[in-house]
Amino acid sequence: MNSLKPMLLSSLKSYDKSQFFKDVTAGIIVAIIALPLSIALALASGVGPEAGIFTAIVAGFVISALGGSSVQIAGPTAAFATIVAGIVAHDGMDGLVVATILAGIFLILMGLCHFGSLIKFIPFTITTGFTSGIAVTIVIGQLKDFFGLTYPTGVKPIETVEKFETVIHNFSTMNMDAVIVGVVSLVILIIAPYIFKRIPGSLLAVIAGILMVQFLPLKVNTIGNLYTISNALPSLHFPSLSLNMIQNALPNALTIAVLAAIESLLSCVVADGMINGKHRSDMELVAQGAGNIASALFGGIPATGAIARTAANIKNGGKTPIAGMVHSITLVIVLVVLMPYAGMIPMPTIAAILFIVAYNMCQWRTFVNLAKTAPKSDIMVLVTSFVLTVIFDLVVAIEVGMVLACLLFIKRMSEETKVNGWTYVDEDTLDVDEHLQKLPLQIRVYEISGPLFFGATSVIEEIVVKDFTTCLVLRMRSVPSLDSTALNALKDLVQVCESKGITIVFSHVNDQPMKVMEKAGFIELVGEENFQPSISAALDRAEEIVHSKQEKTFSAKKSHV
Repeated sequence: MNSLKPMLLSSLKSYDKSQFFKDVTAGIIVAIIALPLSIALALASGVGPEAGIFTAIVAGFVISALGGSSVQIAGPTAAFATIVAGIVAHDGMDGLVVATILAGIFLILMGLCHFGSLIKFIPFTITTGFTSGIAVTIVIGQLKDFFGLTYPTGVKPIETVEKFETVIHNFSTMNMDAVIVGVVSLVILIIAPYIFKRIPGSLLAVIAGILMVQFLPLKVNTIGNLYTISNALPSLHFPSLSLNMIQNALPNALTIAVLAAIESLLSCVVADGMINGKHRSDMELVAQGAGNIASALFGGIPATGAIARTAANIKNGGKTPIAGMVHSITLVIVLVVLMPYAGMIPMPTIAAILFIVAYNMCQWRTFVNLAKTAPKSDIMVLVTSFVLTVIFDLVVAIEVGMVLACLLFIKRMSEETKVNGWTYVDEDTLDVDEHLQKLPLQIRVYEISGPLFFGATSVIEEIVVKDFTTCLVLRMRSVPSLDSTALNALKDLVQVCESKGITIVFSHVNDQPMKVMEKAGFIELVGEENFQPSISAALDRAEEIVHSKQEKTFSAKKSHV
């Protein structure tokens, strides 16, 4: 099946030397961009700096080789930072490894079951809300290092609200040397893209930060002060497994899987727009799963498609998965040669890099625009997802956001379902249209419009019959769908009408409702002759019923006499 064919195999069919050199160039540039980001994101995730590079190397290579996008660059991303930090704090590295492996398995199953297209059912308001929320949590998490704050011994806040409260309580310990390094790094990161088109601002900020700390009398924490730096290549590591550990890891694994799926496929969509191409979503999910499993086994953290690095790859000429594989190989060389020098990077510089990452992912313009223009129900979902992400975590935000979005959607759809009765007029009514249908008084006609489902069954209660009604016609040409709850409400209506001697005739029942009725035996209950293809045929049938009942009544009276 083509949807489960790696894009690498398709790209190599028309591959040439010219494109190879473009891919190599793009891969090297992306690796330079990925280096400081991978280190920064690893530290934000509560793991060692080399774990970020391991992720970019292992997951980046596997996902590029197996992926469903020709230009996707994968690696650690900001979206996972707070999730990973929480897992590491509660369950340790083994807990993270197990959760990531399980997430990888979930992703592979999602791809094999062709769930790639189902991601579109996650509302845009939820993705925008939790993305903005993650950006806020990243900023709050980096305030300590940016301002050089000192916390009391034993104080290690985990939750975002706890981190913010701790920052406020200990703000008096601010280190001005750290602030200077952080501000200078931040300024470089902001202005560099306008001056240097090819050199990543993060690399310039790192170099400037190292030079400031090394040659100026500034007392600032560096990575080397807080972490042990190693340039060893990633090695295979299997975690100790237990049933209890797997059970505890399942919720985190599901969160990682869903987030990886969403972010990777969103990145693919953005890339498609830039290259005028089309990715294979199911294959991308399988690749993401394999990449995450490999990353966990080789000491990395969860990975997904990185939109910024993917865009950089495209802009620098990368057109095939070879560029992503070169990016990983380049990072291997960097790891071995330059990793010992990573210990010289100041922590305020890392914080400044993550501030920019958070700003780029927060989508504040989109957030503000949605808050101004979206329906109230969408705004409610947006704000709820955002607040819950900041106060609690992404799991709660997605769960509550999806439930709320579904409930509001059901409410909105139920409001679209209406029942309208035909208006009856007599000779005394003003402005009577001469083309109006002439019907016996005993016939009552209602037209139902909109889907008939569990949230809209109340509209059936609006159908009212008179004492003199003999036949009720339900026009259903505008009912696209019917579920079992609504069908049960129709059965109740049929029973009520039968008890009053009223026959129901259905007009123009569409395919899906008709199939539901057939399967449930509803057509036999009502009578096949009482299902007509058009309103005219339904009215003819209704008049037959009226005349038939009138004749029976007359005959009964005659025989009684």
